[in-house]
Order: sequence, then C-alpha cells, then structure tokens
Amino acid sequence: MTDLLTAFDAATRGHRPTGMPEGVVVTDDGPVHRVAGAPWGGMVLYRDLGGLEGAGLDALIARQRDYFAGRGEHFEWKTYAHDAPADLPERLLAAGFEAQEPEAVVIGYVEPLVTPVVLPEGVTLREVTERADLEKIGELEAAVWGGDWSGLVSGLEAELPDGKLVIVVAEAEGQVVSAGWVRLTPKPFASLWGGSTLAGWRRKGIYRALVAYRAKLASDGGFEYLQVDASPDSRPILERLGMSVVTTTTPYIWKPAG
Repeated sequence: MTDLLTAFDAATRGHRPTGMPEGVVVTDDGPVHRVAGAPWGGMVLYRDLGGLEGAGLDALIARQRDYFAGRGEHFEWKTYAHDAPADLPERLLAAGFEAQEPEAVVIGYVEPLVTPVVLPEGVTLREVTERADLEKIGELEAAVWGGDWSGLVSGLEAELPDGKLVIVVAEAEGQVVSAGWVRLTPKPFASLWGGSTLAGWRRKGIYRALVAYRAKLASDGGFEYLQVDASPDSRPILERLGMSVVTTTTPYIWKPAG
C-alpha cells in the first residue's frame, strides 16, 4: 500500500492544473496552486507545504482565505492524513474553515476491475453529454443528499469539452437511479467520482456495474490505476473488488460571509 500511496502522490498531487474550463483562473502562492472561478467553487492544491508550520503556515492559510474572500467565492482545502504538519486541520479550523466528512482514498489496479457489467433487470447504462441528462444527475444528487447541486451540473458540463471526463448514468423506466463519472487524467491514474444511488435501487449491484464499466474505459485509455475518494458506503464495496485503502482525506471548506 505504501507503493500505491507514493505513486498516487507523485502522479496526482502538486502539479499546476492545465486545460481548465473557460473562466477558471490558476494562480500560485508558494507551495500551493489556487484554482478560482470554477462553477463548483475554488480549490487549493499542493503535494506538500514545503516544511511550513506555525506562524508561517497560518500566514499561508490566511492569504488563501483572503484571496477567495476578495472574490466572494467559497473554496476547498483538502487535507490528507499522511501530510505534514499534523496540526494543519486545527489551523484550518481556527482560520474559519469547516471540516467535511472524512473519506478513504482507495486505489486499485485497473485490469482486475475490468469485469463483466451485470445489471438488475430493467436497468441500463448510458454515457451522457447533454445538459438535460446532467440536470437529471443534479436531481439524483439532491434526492440522495439534499441541497442544491447546480454547481455540480455546471461543473460537469464545463469539463466535457476537453474529452477527459466520461459520465455514465444508470436508468430504469426512464429515471436516472445512479450516476458516476471517470476523470481520465493524469496517467497512470484515472479517478472515479459519483456513484450515488436512489434508496430503492441500492444493494442490487448497480454501483459495482458502474465501477466495472468505468474501469473498462480506463483500461482502454491505457491507465494502470483507479482511485476513489470513497464514502463509508462505497468503501466496503471497493475493498471487496480488491482495491486498497492507502490514506484518508478530509475536505475543509471556507465560505465568505453571507
């Protein structure tokens, strides 16, 4: 698992984002890259913090908060359990961030995950690109989790033109009952997202089928690994498929007043 984590950090973290949707602005501040102007909100990205701690780290955090405050934009600072310094979460909380639910970082080799797609009777999978279908995904997420998912809908739509995102829905009787997407970058890692399923359609193998379908897409694209930031519901399914938990991640969200 240590090898998987090392490969994950090297391939997916700390690189300055390129090919972002129109209107997205990427700026740098020391060890971090700021991504602003995206429909889903801002992000702070980094591989490590260059040994910053104490007052120096507090100043870095404050600068990111002030930058996004000036834009009136909320943003995410995603921490990882194996990162230093260990007191980063406490410093983010002190700066006004709110911790979200922790997720497990789960990684597996692609080829063993390419298995036959088995669906319950009456359920089909379909790749989608049209706004109307993305709106149905937003409605699905709202039904499962509550809240407003218009930012997700607009964000997915903005990503589609570069060809590195493939969105798949599971449908039954014309209704989207589950949905997931795969980001085919950066090699050798592809990442799986989504997977929310309506309550009445859970425990029927739909999530597993979505994983297998997207694993085949990753395999066809020449990817070696699949990575998922998994919820407690998804983690055991992924582990049964042979994937391994390598660390945990906790998003911290800062929102401007009002």
